[in-house]
Amino acid sequence: MQHPDTVLFSAKRPLPALPACEHIAGNEKFIRKAFALQAEYGAVFDITCDCEDGAPTGEEREHAQMVARLLTDPDNTSRRSGVRIHDPSHAAWKQDVDILIGESGENVRYLTIPKPLSYDQAAKAVDYIHTCSNGAGIATPAIHILLETQSALAEVFRIAAIPGLKGLVFGLLDFVSDHQGAIPETAMRSPGQFQHRLIVRAKVEVAAAALAHGLVPTHNPCLNFRDPAAAGADARIARSEFGYLRMYSIHPSQIKPIVEAMQPRAEDIARAANILLAAQAAKWGPISHDGDMHDRASYRYFWDLLKRARATGAELPRVAEESFFPRDFPTQGKSSAMNL
Repeated sequence: MQHPDTVLFSAKRPLPALPACEHIAGNEKFIRKAFALQAEYGAVFDITCDCEDGAPTGEEREHAQMVARLLTDPDNTSRRSGVRIHDPSHAAWKQDVDILIGESGENVRYLTIPKPLSYDQAAKAVDYIHTCSNGAGIATPAIHILLETQSALAEVFRIAAIPGLKGLVFGLLDFVSDHQGAIPETAMRSPGQFQHRLIVRAKVEVAAAALAHGLVPTHNPCLNFRDPAAAGADARIARSEFGYLRMYSIHPSQIKPIVEAMQPRAEDIARAANILLAAQAAKWGPISHDGDMHDRASYRYFWDLLKRARATGAELPRVAEESFFPRDFPTQGKSSAMNL
């Protein structure tokens, strides 16, 4: 039988299948702890080693070398770790790239470029990463752009079109600070971050630009790390009302609530699986399901839902696993779901 990826043609660039959570870790202790959690939970979250805010001033080289060493460490079993480098206006950003690419090679899953001030600055940073990777004889790692300034937001659709990107990230705190007091401090957390009109506009623009160019939009973290449920609540709003498919975590306790909030509901997964299985049996012609007509336009929606469910570690019906993910079944058929 024909597979959905073969049949359900879309002119748009398909979204990368990235985990729903991106956990930030800034020092060796926290990075190693994240490695252990990743081995326990499975590949439902990525680890971003922080060479920006995590690097002590004056020790940027040593910090980048420490991160490069950890990326090649046997404890990094999942090999789903990336790095946030210094911003393109910082003197150490090229040094970060040189060290990470030169010493870690293909163990760098992705690089995040924070705080570009413009399209030109973002494009030049991406070009340098390509050049450095080519010089090292490796494929360029995935690249994410962290948007934190008004000037970058003004060019967000141009930035999203830069070749080689996999994701756009919205940086709330620096974006608020960039307004020099015009936005109140309450907009740095919920509920203000989902109510202030300038913040809402920025979040929508970043998500829209990302999705229009086949990139994964990533939401800013929840500052309230003492209450894991708060991170889950933020993730649920970001997903359901703003179109974000991924969210930052700043504390290990936030990972599970974020992943759970980003998962499609069990009943939606079951419905999508049933519709796609019926469509496959009908050789992808139109079908009727529970009194509704469906064709390839809606099949694409349900196929994206199933793929997103799987990327977030949700459990799929066994027959759907066998039919649509045969190469991974049964190895991942039971183990891909995170023990929430």
